[in-house]
Amino acid sequence: MSKEKAIKTIKDVLNVSKVGVLSTSYNNLPNSRYMMFYNDEEVLYTKTSKDSFKVDEIESNPHVHILLGYEETKNHRFVEYTGKAEIVEDQETIDWLWEKQDKSFFKSKDDPELIVLKMTPSEIRLLNDDELDTPKTVYFK
Repeated sequence: MSKEKAIKTIKDVLNVSKVGVLSTSYNNLPNSRYMMFYNDEEVLYTKTSKDSFKVDEIESNPHVHILLGYEETKNHRFVEYTGKAEIVEDQETIDWLWEKQDKSFFKSKDDPELIVLKMTPSEIRLLNDDELDTPKTVYFK
C-alpha cells in the first residue's frame, strides 16, 4: 500500500470515528479513558476540565496513545495514534470544538473549567484492514 493510500485511509478512520481511548502516563503508570475526538486532518482535539487528572498527566508527560475506529469503520479497521498532547485554552479553538461536540459535559463554551487537548501525531498505525496490506505505519514530523 502506498503512503498516500495509507494516509487517506487513516484520515477516513479519523473522520468517522469519534469515540476512542486516550492513554496517558503518570509516574510511569498508564491511565486510559474513553474520550470524544474531533480532527483537523491528522491532528486530534478533545475537550476536558482544567481539573481533570489527564491535565496533570499531560503536563507531567505529554506523550499520548489513542485508539480510534473498529466499530464505526468498514472491515473493522482502526488506528493506533501516538503523539504529543498540549493544553489549549484559546477561545477560537474552544469555539470551533464546541460547535462539533456534544455539549452535555459543560453548560457553556464560556465555562471557565473548559479547555481543549490538542494531539499532534508522531506516528499513526493503520490496522485490521482486510482490503489493504496492514499494519501500515505513517510517520509525521
